[in-house]
Amino acid sequence: MSGEPITTDVLVVGSGAAGLTAALNLSTGCDVLVVCKGGITDTSTAWAQGGIAAVLDEGDTFEAHIEDTMIAGAGLNDRRTVEAVVERAPAAIERLAALGVPFTPGETVSERFHLTREGGHTARRIVHVDDATGWAVQKALTDAALANPRIRFLPGHVAVDLVTERHTVHHGFAERRCHGLYAYDRKAGRVRRILARATVLATGGASRVYRFTTNPDGATGDGIAMAWRAGCRVSNMEFNQFHPTCLYHTRVRNFLITEAMRGEGGVLRLPDGTAFMEGHDPRADLAPRDIVARAIDAEMKRAGLPHVFLDMTHKGAAFIEEHFPTIHRRLLELGIDATKEPIPVVPAAHYTCGGVLVDLHGRTDLAGLYAIGEVSQSGLHGANRMASNSLLECFVFGASAADDILARLGDMPPPPEARPWDESRVTDSDEEVVVAHNWEELRRFMWDYVGIVRTDRRLERAAHRVALLRQEIAEYYGNFRVTPDLLELRNLVEVADLIVRSARERKESRGLHYTTDYPELRDPPRDTIMYPSS
Repeated sequence: MSGEPITTDVLVVGSGAAGLTAALNLSTGCDVLVVCKGGITDTSTAWAQGGIAAVLDEGDTFEAHIEDTMIAGAGLNDRRTVEAVVERAPAAIERLAALGVPFTPGETVSERFHLTREGGHTARRIVHVDDATGWAVQKALTDAALANPRIRFLPGHVAVDLVTERHTVHHGFAERRCHGLYAYDRKAGRVRRILARATVLATGGASRVYRFTTNPDGATGDGIAMAWRAGCRVSNMEFNQFHPTCLYHTRVRNFLITEAMRGEGGVLRLPDGTAFMEGHDPRADLAPRDIVARAIDAEMKRAGLPHVFLDMTHKGAAFIEEHFPTIHRRLLELGIDATKEPIPVVPAAHYTCGGVLVDLHGRTDLAGLYAIGEVSQSGLHGANRMASNSLLECFVFGASAADDILARLGDMPPPPEARPWDESRVTDSDEEVVVAHNWEELRRFMWDYVGIVRTDRRLERAAHRVALLRQEIAEYYGNFRVTPDLLELRNLVEVADLIVRSARERKESRGLHYTTDYPELRDPPRDTIMYPSS
């Protein structure tokens, strides 16, 4: 049995930018418990290199940022969401600066921040901390949260499933609500109940479903899978963004080479030095990520190359060392001097543009459950996320969800006594190799069949393999005690199924979903919405 439950006013699952923003804002009116799968700073936020998009330059406008985002999203953005996020961006930057985020200053007296430009943006509007913005933001938010007496952390707890119960509201109507979480305590080796009036999923994306990814190990789609199992709609899962430039190296497989390098003049080249992007898009190396990733994929397949190169040598050593110190140091450790030689790069799964369907406050279909950041589908990104809008989404929706929860908290019922986790009919596994094998098989066929370029036949093969794995994993889950690896595998196969089903639904090529069987766009643009009963 799982023992006595842990209780709190609001439970936040995840300690990245979205989760900690929500926790800090919630702490003004209630007690908050932040549950982390690993350590407090083991997040995708900490890995982010590029920056945060915001209109801060006199020559830039909200309308331009909105239009750039809409164009990148290939017609599937919710304009209301885009407007709300873009217009709140400058205030979000001010709050971060007040928390102590040391944004890189401008090069003149009149420029408060140094602004860079990235693919898809028509102006310089990326505020950053050199090339390690994510870590600086993570540190500032973590320090503030740790110093806050109303915020507690519970690290080393792997989410299992949401606690849901029916609750009678008015006229005898029974409303189904989320009342918290079952979580596996790594240290104690058992599942615990964590109960709350409101629960906020800030668990990040699902790019670990692919063999090659820029994401940390924890990006296994836990929040998406749990919300789906609890009855929430999930949308646009076919749109997984592949970052064009992940370092190609035998020892390091998930080191991101920031898009800001292309924004500052980096050129993609073939081994013979030929610059190839102009042949794929008039914006050349500043084209949006989906176009650049497909172009690299096409050139690699055409010439049988293991990778291409990103060349910054023409910018000079001083420029590279000043603007990209973190990347430069890491590359030197790996024997690559970016001031003298081009960087070998390949595309890799990077960002989940789909997720749990939410409104402008992060509310899901399940009462008491919110989803913010990469776990959600808010309408901001559409069919393709524009560079540096992701951290921005975390700050805006973290604050918006917190405001909504605080306004409603007095009317939210206290959580009932949820059933303890029952392990009386399961045993310890004696075949952990099955989990490891299925994990590797899943990530390999998702990369091969549901990657940058898709076909009906590849998707059909993937669907068949997902169905077999789902059955095998469900049987394993039902007979053996849970482990962190088994929990993540269970969520990954759930997410893989949603991705494949969504991709098979879309009979066109739009944004990040490109299929050779349906190369044209279809009108009108439509979201792919998956219903739990379907």
